[in-house]
Amino acid sequence: MSIQVKGLTKYYGSQKALNEVSFNVQPGEIVGFIGPNGAGKTTTMKILTGYTLPDEGEAWVNERNVMGEPLHVRRNIGYLPEHNPLYQEMYIKEYLEYVSGLYGLRKQTPERIKEVIELTGLEKEKRKKIGTLSKGYRQRTGLAQAIIHDPGVLILDEPTSGLDPNQIKEIRTLISRLGKHKTVLLSTHIMQEVEAICDRIIIINNGCIVADDRVENIHTILQDNKQTVQVEFDREVPDDQLKEVPGVNQVRRIDGHNWLIESLEEGDVRQRIFEFAVDKGIAVLSMQKKEKSLEEVFRELTR
Repeated sequence: MSIQVKGLTKYYGSQKALNEVSFNVQPGEIVGFIGPNGAGKTTTMKILTGYTLPDEGEAWVNERNVMGEPLHVRRNIGYLPEHNPLYQEMYIKEYLEYVSGLYGLRKQTPERIKEVIELTGLEKEKRKKIGTLSKGYRQRTGLAQAIIHDPGVLILDEPTSGLDPNQIKEIRTLISRLGKHKTVLLSTHIMQEVEAICDRIIIINNGCIVADDRVENIHTILQDNKQTVQVEFDREVPDDQLKEVPGVNQVRRIDGHNWLIESLEEGDVRQRIFEFAVDKGIAVLSMQKKEKSLEEVFRELTR
């Protein structure tokens, strides 16, 4: 199963929520779809799941047009919306039976419900009413309804919103497990979550895609000539001496004998720092290049 989005544009009144958004998600990928509030994430997801229509552009799920074959597409998508609407008065098992019926799964319902309850870790809570569950178990129930029909594509809007650290870890583990056999597009504001479970990151801002790359490459998309190196010496080193290293334009002590050293010149500044240390008879205990964090990249692209 794959997702293909081409030129999606959407207006709400005079406000352009999406501006010619295009991207692909390949089968088996877990893609993080991130951006500030109001950037267009939820609107894109609603279009992909058939809950709203674009003003321009097209989208396909498993090569089926979302606007042309909406019922077929919905059968192959599992959707967890941001606010996870659930029937609070229903029991978990009862609710999953109801959702199974909507997908026409009556024959295999008991076996499938048992499988999904085990997969989502709802076994201990399955006889409780949804309204009595903690936020973490309500999210699990939302995920259970999203996968009850075994869709090839999962679209998850803020799946760990409002959860405590233990619950977040459990949901991440579940999504990672599901992602081994499904195509997953998820939105989140938690950068560590994206780095922990996603293969690729798409950043959207003001309705436009501003970055789309593998997780391991996203840190370098704003790369310039500036190099930042963190180095630990075995003794005190005066600021003015460090500034004499060729190409170094700024130094900052972190603590003790740890320094951040910046260079704007080409070539690896680490070699020049090492040569400086040898010349001064100083031991280098550790030295590593510092890349921009995902959070820093996100802030710079969405200002």
